[in-house]
Order: sequence, then structure tokens, then C-alpha cells
Amino acid sequence: MLADGPVLLRPYRRSDAAAWSEVRIANRAWLSPWESAPPGPWHELNSTAAFRYVYQDMRRSARRGESMPFAVCLREPGRPERLVGHINLGNIVRRAFCSAYIGYWVDSRVAGRGIIPTALALTVDHAFGPAGLHRVEVNIRPENKPSRRVVEKLGFREEAYHARYMHIDGAWRDHIGYSLTSEDVLTEGGLLRRWHRLRQHTA
Repeated sequence: MLADGPVLLRPYRRSDAAAWSEVRIANRAWLSPWESAPPGPWHELNSTAAFRYVYQDMRRSARRGESMPFAVCLREPGRPERLVGHINLGNIVRRAFCSAYIGYWVDSRVAGRGIIPTALALTVDHAFGPAGLHRVEVNIRPENKPSRRVVEKLGFREEAYHARYMHIDGAWRDHIGYSLTSEDVLTEGGLLRRWHRLRQHTA
């Protein structure tokens, strides 16, 4: 588990099915324009029954060392821990590359509270520390300004424009590529420390 303040990243559990489904279905309009998905109704693809297959796929990929998926949870005084998002180190390649992609989403009802920047900083520090990676990439549609603001304020470099990069919401969509390497953040104590400094300066 990875944690900072009220934000907790932990492995998924089978018992997350109902919470995952509720958040996904409630956020259809918020999430569907940005995600690649198989054909089918949103409520079926994000049902508790569908979660069983999602969970099994995440576990298989993690066992093979290809990904590190985390449930993003919020812990608030007087309330039970609740699942509010997802973040994943995916397409992990070792040896001379030592790189991965990061993807994430968050419940619109808690957006703007620093949850995903915190989750991203925790994930990057884990990637460059215990996971032994050297580079992480995030690819975002140009129109997705909230997600772009997350990586830009954390200091990710804009490195590429990928034309017709991924099939999303019925068409091949362009993406902007951002990245960080371990040298970019380890010299200043990690990305989480950078995020804390940034929040203090803007408070």
C-alpha cells in the first residue's frame, strides 16, 4: 500500500466490485470520452459482474510483471474508506528500457481535491524506487485539459504529439505524450516531495 494524507493506493480486492461499479456508472459522462473500451453498453461493461473479469485480468497482468494496478481510495475522518479512482503502471518493460505507461481516472465528485496528483506522485516514486523503473510516460488527449494540468503541474515533460494514437469513443484520437525519468525527481527527494512543495506555495 502507498499512502499520503487521506489518499491511499492499494491492490484491488474482489470485494471492490460494488464500489467500483457504482463509481464507474455514476461517472459515465465524465470518463467515457477519454477511455478506450470494448463495444457494449456502459452499464454492462462496468457492472459488478464485469468487475470479476477486470479483476482477473489485472491480477494476471500483475503476476506476469506487466502492470501494477492500484485502487485509489479516500480516507476521511468519520467516514469509511471509499474507492474513488484507479491508477496503473502498465506496459512495463524491463532490461535496457525499464519503462512503463501510467493511466488513471478519478470520480468527478472528488475531482479538484488533489487526489490524482497525489496518487500520481506516489505511483511515480514507487516506480522509480521499489519497482526499479527509469522512465514513465503518460499519454493524454489534447482536449482533456484537467488531466493535462495534473501532469504539467507535477513537472512532466511534453515530448511528443501522437496522431491517431488510440481508438476512443468511436474514432482514432490524437494524444500528447508526457514523460519523467528517475533523474528528474530523485535528486529532489521524489515527486511526492515536489508536489508537497507546490501545494505549500499555492496554498
